[in-house]
Amino acid sequence: MLNTFSLKIGLFGIGLDAYWPQFAGLKSRLEGYIDIVAKKLQYPGAAIINIGLIDSPEKAMQAGHQFRQADVDLIFLYVTTYALSSTVLPVVQRAKVQVIILNLSPEAAIDYAAFNAMTDRTAMTGEWLAYCSACPVPEIANVFNRAGIQFHQVIGVLNDDSDECWPEIKEWIEAALVKHTMAHNRLGVMGHYYSGMLDIYSDFTQQLVNFGGHIEIIEVDELSAIRRTISNETVQQKIKAFHDHFDIQPDCPEEELQRAAKTSAALDELVNKYQLGSLAYYYKGTGVNDNEDTVSSIIPGASLLTAKHIPVAGEYEIKNVQAMKIMDIFNAGGSFTEYYAMDFKDDVVLMGHDGPGHIAIAEGKTKMRPLQVYHGKVGNGLSIEMSVKNGPVTLLSVVQKKDGTLMLLCAEGESVSGPILQIGNTNSRYKFSISARRFVNEWNAHGPAHHCAVGIGHIAGKIIKLGNLLGMQVVQI
Repeated sequence: MLNTFSLKIGLFGIGLDAYWPQFAGLKSRLEGYIDIVAKKLQYPGAAIINIGLIDSPEKAMQAGHQFRQADVDLIFLYVTTYALSSTVLPVVQRAKVQVIILNLSPEAAIDYAAFNAMTDRTAMTGEWLAYCSACPVPEIANVFNRAGIQFHQVIGVLNDDSDECWPEIKEWIEAALVKHTMAHNRLGVMGHYYSGMLDIYSDFTQQLVNFGGHIEIIEVDELSAIRRTISNETVQQKIKAFHDHFDIQPDCPEEELQRAAKTSAALDELVNKYQLGSLAYYYKGTGVNDNEDTVSSIIPGASLLTAKHIPVAGEYEIKNVQAMKIMDIFNAGGSFTEYYAMDFKDDVVLMGHDGPGHIAIAEGKTKMRPLQVYHGKVGNGLSIEMSVKNGPVTLLSVVQKKDGTLMLLCAEGESVSGPILQIGNTNSRYKFSISARRFVNEWNAHGPAHHCAVGIGHIAGKIIKLGNLLGMQVVQI
């Protein structure tokens, strides 16, 4: 997807201008701390807008204009020492974005013996002020609450990379990057809903209100028309790509490989034309042979796109492709799945789905198999069979609630080895910290659609931060 807008992270430190003539070297020392924070905030795809030390209401007013002009997405407020709340409020009021308060001490503890051995009382006070980052935070929090400004706190040690604060800060940046990317994402919807699946029906406007971006409505006819223009040379190149990415089973007919390759190439052109970052599709394909030919051969190409950070969801599952995109931006993958059975002997939930899968997070090389029938769907053709990599996983569902608003539902578990059904679909076994029986009960109680996205790694903490930035409720099972 083409996105020319980078994430903009605002950074400023606060101090009190009355201190500088009183305590030699204090201001430059605190400015050095801000530079350390600026370096540690650097993250691929993000630009740091560092406006330095704000120490007066006049500078605060100017800083608010600077941040607004710079179009910052998130502000980190580094509390270097005591500062008046009047040096903070004008900055964030004008910027109108959420604020992360960094309450970071220069070191894990003051060297009390060295401090008390100092003979110059003025110098002692200056040293003390360099450690006073915790002092004004209650004052700032009070003012932010009264002003209705959303904020979050990170408390820790500036000069200790192993301190737990730094992974937490990184998670805030990653969550901001996901929010920013979703706000610029172009989601394609092609075809129509699977008739009767009432749980997956979505309010397009509500999706845009919550996540931003754009929804492009596309006709299957257009994909079929593009497909007719694909050259034999392009088909052969795509078949080679299939061999590179899939373990093609011996019983896959050559004509089916060519059919899927042609559709895959057409999908690539369609995605490029509309600059899509994600796609949800479904089409019965009855009555028009071209369209049936197109849709029944779409799975391999859709799986390749999903692995290339353009998630594709079947059954026109718009809420779920949003969840898949979120997981993918977090570099967790994001494969289309649903739970379909339970193994009470091993206390695991069996989950999978037909159609596209995220082959980049597969355990081993994904198999490509021919199916004589697509269950519940028109046609036949090639499908993929994979399991999600063994190890930590996170499930995510975008849930539409009774009042029409959206929430995020997530859970952390483990993808575990064991027997799966070899039926040409994605299939995995998942174990949770609570029993399988209890997990299914608690997950269902929140009323999600029967589909969800699965990604590798435990990232519920990041999803919770994303929900905070989006103003959406997040529930973790």
